[in-house]
Amino acid sequence: MHNLDLAAIQAEIEKVNSSVELEELRLKYLGRKGLIAQMMSIIPDLAPEERSQAGQEANALKNQITAFLRQKGSSLAGPEPKATADALDITMPGIAQELGQMHPITQVINEICDIFMRMGFSIVEGPEIETEFNNFTGLNIPLDHPSRDAFDTFYLRDTTKLLLRSHTSPVQIRAMKEKKPPLAVVVPGRVYRPDATDASHLFMFHQIEGFMVDKGIKFSDLKGMLEIFAKSVFGPDIKMRFRPHFFPFTEPSAEVDISCVICHGKGCSSCGRKGWLEILGSGMIHPNVFKHVGYDPKKYTGFAFGMGVERIAMLKYGINDIRLFCENDLRFLKQF
Repeated sequence: MHNLDLAAIQAEIEKVNSSVELEELRLKYLGRKGLIAQMMSIIPDLAPEERSQAGQEANALKNQITAFLRQKGSSLAGPEPKATADALDITMPGIAQELGQMHPITQVINEICDIFMRMGFSIVEGPEIETEFNNFTGLNIPLDHPSRDAFDTFYLRDTTKLLLRSHTSPVQIRAMKEKKPPLAVVVPGRVYRPDATDASHLFMFHQIEGFMVDKGIKFSDLKGMLEIFAKSVFGPDIKMRFRPHFFPFTEPSAEVDISCVICHGKGCSSCGRKGWLEILGSGMIHPNVFKHVGYDPKKYTGFAFGMGVERIAMLKYGINDIRLFCENDLRFLKQF
């Protein structure tokens, strides 16, 4: 049927010196328009008694040429390289995943909580969605107080008067309702106020609330605790002062200042040339707060304090823009 010389084909394949030439021969014999395909195409025109024999011969020739091509392809590729000691250079640096690190706000929260834990305080957390009672009424904040206004608090669209807590003090109400004195609690967490964002304000920030309740707690206990805290965070050389102030949930109340950590009390732009920086508010828990949680104000006394974590971090690290904490700029975050 065919006039293809198998020996000549084998010799032709053996003369090939490159994979490109080998591919050309494959197409010549085995391609869609190759010689084997041409042989197959005439089989239907043969007499019926010849078709079977012609088909067998064509398939046998195709298989032999395929074997020649495969054998030649293996010889062109050469032997597989043997693994050597130099095949893998283990001294080359790998592709390492860059590790993250703790955010400076989280670092400051942990530092403050650790200081008070060493003084015997427990860490308690509470929900960020609060009731109006826990956020205001239970803390002796009257109905006409400006902080209850919708311009100062994020109220939720709910008939039960739910809101995003504006301070961490509601946890004070929750903790005192659940447990009886003595209590010494620190409450870290996020709080929300509809403030315009600028270099010193955010609508979401962090606070730490602390309070202690027992028989015979005095204002001097508050001063001693806060002095230990301030000197642990800002250094043993700072000075402190307490200024009279007003908070609905404490009486008497005081704001706490420390000597400027930049100018050391001499006066600079950071402290407004005053030499002092405000760090927190504090006072003795108001008797009305005790009444709301079922404590006898004639039997128990206590103190409370609250601070903005961002402000503490800004003073501690000399940061002049609170927005830097939220921008996720690695150039900033890697400094801590």
